[in-house]
Amino acid sequence: MFIDETRIYVKAGDGGDGAVHFRREKFVPRGGPDGGDGGDGGHVMLEATPQISTLFDLRCRQHYIVSSAGAGAKCLRSGRNSPNLIIPVPLGTVACDGDNIIADLVTPHLPHIVARGGRGGRGNYHFRSSVHQAPMSAQPGEIGEARWLNLSVKLLADVGLVGLPNAGKSTLISVVSAAHPKIADYPFTTRVPHLGVVRWGKPHENRTFVMADIPGLIEGAHEGRGLGIRFLKHIERTTLLLHLIDVSTQDGDPLRDFLIVRSELASFGQALAEKPFIVALTKNDIADHAQVERLKYHCHRQHISCSAISAATGLGIRPLMNLLGRHVQTAYRPFPLHETAMPSAFEKYAIGSL
Repeated sequence: MFIDETRIYVKAGDGGDGAVHFRREKFVPRGGPDGGDGGDGGHVMLEATPQISTLFDLRCRQHYIVSSAGAGAKCLRSGRNSPNLIIPVPLGTVACDGDNIIADLVTPHLPHIVARGGRGGRGNYHFRSSVHQAPMSAQPGEIGEARWLNLSVKLLADVGLVGLPNAGKSTLISVVSAAHPKIADYPFTTRVPHLGVVRWGKPHENRTFVMADIPGLIEGAHEGRGLGIRFLKHIERTTLLLHLIDVSTQDGDPLRDFLIVRSELASFGQALAEKPFIVALTKNDIADHAQVERLKYHCHRQHISCSAISAATGLGIRPLMNLLGRHVQTAYRPFPLHETAMPSAFEKYAIGSL
């Protein structure tokens, strides 16, 4: 089950109390205080791991509490430290305490402390002095931090696919990668995000980038229609968006479909709406060429890169993947377009904004 949001309670270990004790051995005339220190409480940590893809396990168990450290003892013996608790989470997990981001876990196997354990208290040995030779008090251990954390997964990908339902997103990612999302001729076939590794360039170069397929958007998605816009967070980290527009139907309006998606992205957040993007006209093997030319003209006026592709026949797939790969590699730096990616009149910029 794909779970990308959950809430957990974390409680770090309390520090152990310092001890109050005096030496009373035979033949030791000046014993004095010898109370030991309490141990330190363990931390609660989150660690991103590639072996986990959802928060399902954390949905099943919501409370994570570290045991308290041991108290100090006589003969200056310190209490035991309580062990740290490390919670594995998927890569790209964001941990928030209310509106404050506590951790953004994008590096694998790098633990991040989300609740600090309390320090152990000092024993009465530390409070002796020339005028206070028999201290009868010790320091109590500190209380470990406790908080509720809101966890949310944002997938780590280079290219994000956006478009209306049945625009061909799942078909495209299944053709260019080893991902196997569900494909059918009804809306909202894709209900959870999928990741695929795409190879581009010459075969011996072994260049790759990661592509993310998310459920389709419809008009009014920001108001909760369809599957809403809750999955758009999974493409917030992407370098580039690829808008897929179905141009196979004569009854539809591809330009209107494109503007709907742009509007929904803007409703989710301005940063996503301003992210660089490329337009891909899908199902070009059965396209309405009048609609194709109309949309290409609009893209030309807006300086938007536009490619016509067909996942069924392979038309334009490889040039488009190379175009995406070059943009990911250069990370926002302009580069000349491949002549097969779009008409030469469009070759001023690789990426445009609406």
